[in-house]
Formats: sequence, structure tokens, C-alpha cells
Amino acid sequence: MNKKITTQSIIAFARNNLIILGIFILAIITSFVEPNFLTVGNLQNIMRQFGPLIMLSLGMTFIIMGGFIDLSVGGIISLVAVVTVSLIDPIGQVAALMVGVVIGLICGLLNSFLIIKGGAFKQSEALFLTYGMSVVFTAVALIYTAAAPVFLTYSKTDYSIFTAIGERFVGPVSVSFIIFLVCLLILYIIESRTHIGRSICLTGGNMTAARLAGIPTEKTIVFIYAVSGIMAAIGAVVLASRVTIASPIMGKGYETQAILAVVVGGTALLGGKGSVLRTVIGTLLIIMMSNCLNLLGVTTYIQYMLRGAILILAIWLDNRKQYSEGN
Repeated sequence: MNKKITTQSIIAFARNNLIILGIFILAIITSFVEPNFLTVGNLQNIMRQFGPLIMLSLGMTFIIMGGFIDLSVGGIISLVAVVTVSLIDPIGQVAALMVGVVIGLICGLLNSFLIIKGGAFKQSEALFLTYGMSVVFTAVALIYTAAAPVFLTYSKTDYSIFTAIGERFVGPVSVSFIIFLVCLLILYIIESRTHIGRSICLTGGNMTAARLAGIPTEKTIVFIYAVSGIMAAIGAVVLASRVTIASPIMGKGYETQAILAVVVGGTALLGGKGSVLRTVIGTLLIIMMSNCLNLLGVTTYIQYMLRGAILILAIWLDNRKQYSEGN
């Protein structure tokens, strides 16, 4: 009897985590085919790529848990990156970093303002609205720089903080990874130990019921988009520090990768359920998949196609899971 139960539980786990198992199998195959996969240098490379995406994904987790979506984060990354790097010489690196975070916060608050005032309380409505805002933010970044990239290494004043974020290690751990751990700890405490964390789940589960139960749903919307904007700004700083260049289109595509990481991590796309800890797993798996495909020599175009296919599969599996739980 115990053997039968164990077998059934294994089959159920495999069925509910097809994507996770698939990526693990890909990693195992890559480790045999390409010995460089398990080297220290490659693992450090995975951690560097992990930095910008995980920041976005942590913010996106709150958004999706709350029953919304945010496609503007790519535009926020581009805008924050070019403004922050361009301000290092005029005002100094610390002030530039602060301005960058404030810009991310303002962008997030602007998104929430438009959603609330426009009555875009459905996920599909928020999707189109934030897509439009992404176009606006990207356009502002293009106008700000005259469509030209801004090079971090061209700065005439001290930019050692950016160098530390992009390159330095504290022992075996990179500075950007330490920043991630601090952000994760803060967001995990908010998610699991605060009233606003419970409000996010209740709002995402059923906004009408949450409102009737006295949950301040509009304040919750403001909060999740503010968090998303701040995390996008931090991700922009990490990304610009790593590549030493800020482009007005550098954030393109990050929004879909963040959504993919959140959904693969197990957060319900329709809202109400999720965890920043599971998002970490989802993000790591997505980065590992890209790294494996690069080592195996798979072209970028095929990788784009595979990401799209995985996103479609993840949404389909999530819908099936929600349907089965509803019945």
C-alpha cells in the first residue's frame, strides 16, 4: 500500500512539475555533453545572469499574486539605466543610484494610478495598459539619450559602487547576489508576516470579496506596483553595472522572462497564490536553461522559440491546475 501511494505521489509531482523536471533533465544532459557546465567559472556566470532577472521576477511575483500583470518593467529598466548612468558625473554615483530607484518608484506609482483611475481591475486590462506604459518609458529613454547608449566606463568621476555591483565578490559570493538576498528577505517578510502580504493574496484571489471583507484593495494595487517599479530599478542598476553600458532599449524582453520565471516557480497566473521563494527556483531554472542551450550551441532564435513554448505550456498547466482545484 505504501509503495502504491509513493508511486502515485511521484507521478502526481512529475505531472505538476513537468517544466521543472524538463529543465533539470536538460542540465543533467548538458553536464555530460559539455564538461564546462559544472566549472566554477560557468556557475559564477549563471549567478551574474541571475541578478537582473531575479530582481524583476521578485517584483512580478507580488504583481501576479495580486491578480495583475506588469509589462512595463522592460521600459522601466531602460529608463532607469540610462538616467542613472548619465547622472554619475553631474551628481555623483550615490545620488544617481537614489534617483534611479526613485524613478522606478514613480513609474510603478504611475502605473497603479492609471489602473485605478482607469478602472483596469482585470488582468487583461492591466496587461494592455502596462504594455502601453512600457512603450512610453522606452520612448522617454530614447528621447533622453537621443537613441544613443550611455557607457559607464566613460564616466569621469568615481563609479566604484557600480563596479562592485557588477564585478566584485565578498568571499565566494558576488555583491549583486548579496543585494538579491537582502531584497528576498525583505519581500519574504512582507509576503509571509505582514497584513499587506495577506491583502495581496486576498485581492488576487477575489477582489470583490476582498473589498467586501474590508481589504484596502486600491492601496494594495498601489503597493504591488510600487514594489515592481523599485525592483525593476534595482534590476536596471545591476544589469548596467554588469554590462557597463546603458541602452534605451536594454530592458526589452525582460518582462516576458520575469513572467515565465514566476509562473514556472509555481505562482498562480490568475492570482491569489504564490511565493517569492518559489520564484527564486523558477528564475534559476530559466537561467540554467539558457546557459545549457548556449553551451550546447543552440542559436538565439531557437532559444526565443523555446522560451515562448515553455511560457505557453506553463500557462496551460497553470490553467489546468486551477480548473482541477476548482472542481
